[in-house]
Amino acid sequence: QVQLVESGGGLVQAGGSLRLSCTPSGRTFSTYALGWFRQAPGKEREFVATISWTGSTIYYEDSVKGRFTISRDNAKNTMYLQMSSLKPEDTAVYLCAASQNTMKMRRNEGEYWGQGTQVTVSS
Repeated sequence: QVQLVESGGGLVQAGGSLRLSCTPSGRTFSTYALGWFRQAPGKEREFVATISWTGSTIYYEDSVKGRFTISRDNAKNTMYLQMSSLKPEDTAVYLCAASQNTMKMRRNEGEYWGQGTQVTVSS
């Protein structure tokens, strides 16, 4: 069974940092685009960032540009989201996903999804 497993969430004060990790199990996603999404209570899931399988193409949602950095290590089959200057409005469950390309990811068309990790930013 293919799974994506997120880790690294937690409680942090505003202005702080966290690094999320996403590790697939059951198969390798080295040729897939990977991405991060988030869903806050009562809100729809929203795109955060995506990275192509080579790492050469990256997109961010406007509100996280300059604060979040997405990266991947295909040798370790792991994707990361470094989050800095966190704000209370970043509070959400963060999910990772895999898809054939970054355009599908930006359209919220993930093929595989993780269960999510909670990020809570206190003011």
